[in-house]
Amino acid sequence: MELLRVTNPDDRRLDDYRALTDTALRTASDPAGGLYIAESTKVIARAVAAGHRPRSVLVQERRIDDIRAIVGDLDVPVFVVPDEVAEAVTGFAVHRGTIASMYRPELPTVREVIDGATLVLILENVGDHTNVGAAFRAAAGLGADAVLVSPGGADPLYRRSVRVSMGTVFQVPWTRITDWESAVSDLHAARFDVAALALRDDAVTLDAYVADRPERVAVVMGAEGDGLSRTALEIADTVVTIPMSGGVDSLNVASAAAVALWALTSGRLPSRAVSRGRGTRPATAPDASP
Repeated sequence: MELLRVTNPDDRRLDDYRALTDTALRTASDPAGGLYIAESTKVIARAVAAGHRPRSVLVQERRIDDIRAIVGDLDVPVFVVPDEVAEAVTGFAVHRGTIASMYRPELPTVREVIDGATLVLILENVGDHTNVGAAFRAAAGLGADAVLVSPGGADPLYRRSVRVSMGTVFQVPWTRITDWESAVSDLHAARFDVAALALRDDAVTLDAYVADRPERVAVVMGAEGDGLSRTALEIADTVVTIPMSGGVDSLNVASAAAVALWALTSGRLPSRAVSRGRGTRPATAPDASP
């Protein structure tokens, strides 16, 4: 790596860190594939370990040794800046001391992602980056083999998604669905049962589904507020609901994903769950701080 000390916040070499919006990074003309931002040494380490390439790193003095351990063998410029320069460039206090501008990798196909998998999480039109990141963290921690994201969903590589996931967006194989028909065709060809979590009177409870669990399951979670689309419900092989109590009929999408994945990998549900519970239409989680 090449250490370059920068004291002028207007230095053009730092321009990647001025455009920290999802749209600006995804549509960057150079490089053609776009960029994403990784914050903190832990997240950058996981991205590099997953084979992602940094275009540059912005680091504060106290984190030089940490970042050297991660990218020391790579041909990448590392811009060392004072705290006030980092804040002036990015527009926020860089508490973790390190940010990397990363090249976006080419996404694999659905077939490639689900090859050999037995448990897949599908996020349909989940628009909140915090929820997407939390869902990926649940997928990584609770045994999902892969995640599929619908075209209208938030970007898993947006910096808030990456941060909330604690870098697990690099740990769990994932890709975007281009259209439902081809994705479901691929899932059925791989002998997956597509289980949609939704509020519906004819839904089976999660505990009943787990008791007779298919060998391969793809769990579909819906968007905040609206739940799953009619298309997603129509293509599902099974509609499943999480038993609830306490007058609550639904959970936040990331929480619901964690419950469903835990049940499907452990075969148990909390003893207080009642069969009259309704479903898992998620509510929007509070935004995380930038």
